[in-house]
Amino acid sequence: MDMNDLLRMGVEKGASDIYMTVGLSPVFKINGELIRLEQQAKLMPEDTQRFAYSMMSQNQIAYFEENSEIDFSYSVQGFCRFRINVYRQRGSIGMALRAVPLTVPTLDALGLPSILKELSDLKRGLVLVTGPTGSGKSTTLAAMINHINLTRNANVLTLEDPIEYLHHHEQAMINQRELGSDTKSYANALKSALRQGPDVILIGELNDIDTISTALTAAETGHLVLSTLHTSGVVGTIERLIEVFPQERQQQVRVQLSEVLQGVVSQQLFRRFENDGRVAAMEIMICNPAIRNHIKEGKTHQIINSIQTDKKEGMVLMDFALAELYKGKLISYEDAMAHVMDKDCLTKI
Repeated sequence: MDMNDLLRMGVEKGASDIYMTVGLSPVFKINGELIRLEQQAKLMPEDTQRFAYSMMSQNQIAYFEENSEIDFSYSVQGFCRFRINVYRQRGSIGMALRAVPLTVPTLDALGLPSILKELSDLKRGLVLVTGPTGSGKSTTLAAMINHINLTRNANVLTLEDPIEYLHHHEQAMINQRELGSDTKSYANALKSALRQGPDVILIGELNDIDTISTALTAAETGHLVLSTLHTSGVVGTIERLIEVFPQERQQQVRVQLSEVLQGVVSQQLFRRFENDGRVAAMEIMICNPAIRNHIKEGKTHQIINSIQTDKKEGMVLMDFALAELYKGKLISYEDAMAHVMDKDCLTKI
């Protein structure tokens, strides 16, 4: 079996991820469960190297051999795209491949809250989609960009590592830049972006001080900036953004963030109860005057109370989101109980 055949098999079986490591048969992740392809032989070092190198260009192979890891995208033409991480482990090569459909999903098709359309319709400010690895952040952001593309005459720039969903020009003009092949870093690309006249900027991840600083400036100067952080919960996200900076700059950042932040969506993915597929639970915070004041004054612990008080604005705590999914029989009682903070919330619905 060649690499493309294996990738086709994974997608046809509904795998979200494919893992390849020496000493095991290929592993598919289907609805959150790891399934080994026992009918396939265990992979040897020469197998994983052959599979990995078959998907890379000569420049990518040279980069990998120098750095021992690489991220890139790969397409099986007319079938599916993949986000791929290749790495060395114990002297051999391992791979993690994330399937990315060719068709960009809509917010409605994903069943996501309508407030995400309102956040996508904003003309300026910072909107963050957060959560652990594999929680669907990239898919949510792609759907938000798709909404903009279908509804607005806008200049959209995405900075990704690597490019996942491919967007085609509809109402909007979309330029997609990939780290490594199109630019050296998020920070460099962002500084350049401010001279390219975008209305909307998507940043794959806010991962260092320079990128965060430039993103805040871009949001401050009339751009809508969408990005991600690997954080859990809206309060943790805000605290993480501030704590990245040295102590002497944190108050300045609090003030700046309180002015430009428009909303935070923190999500987790769960296996659907008695059904195939997965469903997202979302904690949502929309920046109203009270929350902006909490951020500015360093009272982020009070944000939870504001979310509870202002549900009518579209805000939702994670416990409530989980309770609603359980009530709608979309997730199991066990999954809900394992992730709620208030164990009594499931009996209050």
